[in-house]
Amino acid sequence: MDDPYDKYPEDSDRRRFVKGVVGAGALTGVIGASASLVDISTAPPGAGGGPTDYMGIEKTAGPAPRGMPQIPLEYDSEGNLKGVWPEVEMQEIGGRPVPVAEMELGGRTYSTTWYQYCGSQNNPAIQPDADLDNTIRYTDGPYEWQSSAVSAGDPVRKEHFEDYTDWGNRIGEGGVGKPAKVTWRSTELEPKNRLPVQLIRSPLIERKAEDDEWLAASTVDGFIAVHNQCTHFCCVPGFKDPEQTDALAYNAGDKIYCQCHQSVYDPFMLIQQDMIALPRSD
Repeated sequence: MDDPYDKYPEDSDRRRFVKGVVGAGALTGVIGASASLVDISTAPPGAGGGPTDYMGIEKTAGPAPRGMPQIPLEYDSEGNLKGVWPEVEMQEIGGRPVPVAEMELGGRTYSTTWYQYCGSQNNPAIQPDADLDNTIRYTDGPYEWQSSAVSAGDPVRKEHFEDYTDWGNRIGEGGVGKPAKVTWRSTELEPKNRLPVQLIRSPLIERKAEDDEWLAASTVDGFIAVHNQCTHFCCVPGFKDPEQTDALAYNAGDKIYCQCHQSVYDPFMLIQQDMIALPRSD
């Protein structure tokens, strides 16, 4: 089975991938400073592309143009962790009906366009009207605790993270958060379409949520989830990943680190950012 966290899966078209990513990266670099400079006609009407405000973790170092978007979380009726997916409604855009999934959450507009970059805009998991499982589920990950305590496909539950206030490994300090590699809205899809997600349960997030409207609405019990594709060249970063020992050399022992080009993200700093969401296939 293909590894969804493999940077370049064997069955991918590497040339087409790089061409698409470089084009998207170049566009982002041009418009990152001011979305108002972009001619939104480059996004076909109703395809879900164009200037988008989103909440994401802060990029603190490296070539990535911006932070990675957050995935709001809640529990289902059985106590499993799940990602929030807004109700879908049809809107007339550009003279035709288009499915749109967005909602008001924590004083902000949460939209599924947040995840439309790095090729995900064409992933079935990101289509607004796709009826998929929103449960956060484990994948095969690099963490020793994860490989010994749970299996790929299992739903994430609070009790799996009881030691989150003192958990640690040889990367960075202990007690800042316990991580897991997971996926969302993807277990029914082919492995190549599984969304990479970095999950962390952290006492830092838990404390911040006490007086932060957004975090209070988008996190539960200190759990935070991030769409884990680097906004630079779409590689898959890691938080305290034991295979990324060079994170320490880049002051990223307690941050999310992309080993490809040394971009660093602070998972405990959530800020509003802007991006150009790539249009979905028409």
